[in-house]
Amino acid sequence: MKTAAEREADEAAKGPAVPDDQRITFREVRKPQPWVISFGYRYQPSSRHFVGTVEQTQREVNNNQIQNIYHLMDISVERQMTRRLSLTASLPIVFAYRNQLYNPVGKFQVNGIGDMTLGVRGWIFKPPTENGGNIAVGLSLKLPTGRYNATGAARNSRGESIVATADQSIQAGDGGTGFSLDTQAYKPIWFRSTAYLSGSYLFNPRDTNGVNTFRTRPGETVMSVSDQYLVRGGVSRAVPGVPGLFVTFGGRMEGVPVRDLIGRSNGFRRPGYAISADPGFLYSRWGYVFSCNVPWALERNRRRSVPDIANGIRTGDAAFADYVFTLGLSKRF
Repeated sequence: MKTAAEREADEAAKGPAVPDDQRITFREVRKPQPWVISFGYRYQPSSRHFVGTVEQTQREVNNNQIQNIYHLMDISVERQMTRRLSLTASLPIVFAYRNQLYNPVGKFQVNGIGDMTLGVRGWIFKPPTENGGNIAVGLSLKLPTGRYNATGAARNSRGESIVATADQSIQAGDGGTGFSLDTQAYKPIWFRSTAYLSGSYLFNPRDTNGVNTFRTRPGETVMSVSDQYLVRGGVSRAVPGVPGLFVTFGGRMEGVPVRDLIGRSNGFRRPGYAISADPGFLYSRWGYVFSCNVPWALERNRRRSVPDIANGIRTGDAAFADYVFTLGLSKRF
């Protein structure tokens, strides 16, 4: 299942890999350093198959599970125009691999840039606020700069060598121009701790992108251009005796909806979601911010797609990850 977090879409959907509530303190806002350059990295291996919330354990027993290995690097630039308003730009770079054991059979590899985003973000309240908290809202434009029809060598059902389209889950882009809304909020609470919340929703109005999936079921012959979403929340706490070090713990939910909020939802997609525990830490020093998170899946759900419903069939399956490993590094200039 391709999610906002995978492209960051995923986990930029796109925007900074580390929420602003953790990257920027009021002290940093006052400095005459308007530029922030960020680098994010995401590693995600997916091989456990689910139909609905039920794991298909027989896939591992029969050794016919599909494995995706996904590396995503994201480079973003932020220009702070005022204390409350900033402009953002983000470009993901994808390195992905998939071993496909059904027709067309092959080992596919996709490398390249993903879909670029340009946006604006603003704080609702002028910092610093009296209670130490704040809320930000953002709007971004997603441009179809990533290749969405990458191909590779494969074999068809007759064993003949062909050139086939790589699976939707490892394509660098989706072929659609879209836009995303995001919000970030934080508020100091007890014991040197801060509660944080962030969320984003990517609107993809385009219905399908015309790329052949090599599937034969009605409605699944071309790729869908789907919406994506991500929600995170939790608490960060300063570590006593170590200036600039914070530990974080929270939860996250990310996924692909069955139907888009704007436009039609035809074509093949793997709708569903993953709910994960989201532990990590953040270290801020000398203008640098380093973060690390390892979300661990608690619930995975592959939902019925529009073609599944129209064809009256049970839910298809999707491979989900047990964990995701993310790193972030940013520097203010």
